[in-house]
Amino acid sequence: MPDEAPSTAQIWRTAWPIIVANVAVPLLGLTDTAILGRTGEIEDLGAIALGSLVFNFVYWTFGFLRMGTTGLVARAHGASDHGEVRLIVGRALLLGFGIGLLLLVVQRPIELLAVELLDASADVETRMLKYVRIRLWGAPAALASFAVTGTLIGLRQSKALLTVQLLMNGFNLILDLVFAVGLHWGIAGIGAGTAVAEWLAVLIGLSLTWRVLPQSSSTPLSWIRLIDLGVLRTTLVIHSDIMLRTLLLLLGFAWFAQQGARFGDVTLASNHVLLQFISFSAFFLDGIAFAAESFVGHAAGAGQRRRLEAVVRRSTRLAFAIATALASILLAVGPFAVHWLTDLSEVAELSRSNLPFAASYVMVAVFAFQLDGVFIGATRSRDMRNASLVSVALFWVLGTLLIPPYENHGLWLAFIGYAAARAVTLGVLYPRLKASVGASENAPDRG
Repeated sequence: MPDEAPSTAQIWRTAWPIIVANVAVPLLGLTDTAILGRTGEIEDLGAIALGSLVFNFVYWTFGFLRMGTTGLVARAHGASDHGEVRLIVGRALLLGFGIGLLLLVVQRPIELLAVELLDASADVETRMLKYVRIRLWGAPAALASFAVTGTLIGLRQSKALLTVQLLMNGFNLILDLVFAVGLHWGIAGIGAGTAVAEWLAVLIGLSLTWRVLPQSSSTPLSWIRLIDLGVLRTTLVIHSDIMLRTLLLLLGFAWFAQQGARFGDVTLASNHVLLQFISFSAFFLDGIAFAAESFVGHAAGAGQRRRLEAVVRRSTRLAFAIATALASILLAVGPFAVHWLTDLSEVAELSRSNLPFAASYVMVAVFAFQLDGVFIGATRSRDMRNASLVSVALFWVLGTLLIPPYENHGLWLAFIGYAAARAVTLGVLYPRLKASVGASENAPDRG
């Protein structure tokens, strides 16, 4: 009997721990900043801000380790190929640890690039490099954790994921206090505390993952199958497509920031404030999209097209309801939240007047988030890459047309259009994705 399509309630039960885990992620940076803000100097705060930026960029670049693993694990699990699930996890862990070790080897070029791009004072630069050099020792663990996260989402073990993230935050807080405050190591202690916390978190994550991995006596875990060159090549193609998609997404946001800077410091600061609201909304929208990845992957792996269609329909309805609530809250509470984020009157006034643009972006972007989750779950990475290329090009065209006459308002309209382009381009490719999944009769849809 084929699996019945999950209800909206089941999708929500999978999504909410992911949302809480997402919200917990930036608390790591807040913890580091708060401790240095109490015990360090101005240069330390500048150094931690720039150092965190370096790691955010590096780790986001390798986010394919999480996304690719989720889709592959979910599809294999949906097909009841439990031996392949274990092999996928093993390959992802090897790749994560390997890339982390490679980052240690190429540490010097990373430092030189960071110094070149982040134009800081000599004192801030020195402290930033100290932080980067120490925290980089946690890179193998941090990137292996991406594989752990992808596996737990793919297996719909979102509560285990939440446990790992909360423990990571707890370890980070305790170790930062011990190293930076207790031992007076300052910013070096912050880097060491985060690195050690990353290793502790990945060890716990591996333990939890091992417990929930489906067992298979028919397909033993062997090194020969683990490093099969043909399978590795296919896996790397999927990962490289997702990495290109991520870099294109970064390019789009970077172009938005660069264009905003042309209109002066007040506009640049105001756009940054509004992007914080958008980033906060993304924690919720990502949670639903991550859940969709798992359910879509299971349906695709089982060859059940109607179950896939039901998952897409129900998860999108849920995400749209949440996006509507978020946009409404943003319009209602945004003016007060702006005042909390900045007391600069010009920046606050401009931010309040542009809140409808940020709310509109949330309402439009929800469809891009959801379709991203659908295509990741179905491991249609090439389609994601191609859609991203088209979307970035359309963003540039829209910006070229709208910015000259409407300035920053034109930039926001183009930015909203960019979110719409991401959704439309993936939407055009969605029928082909559905057609690639088994017969529509396989999974009964009960509404």
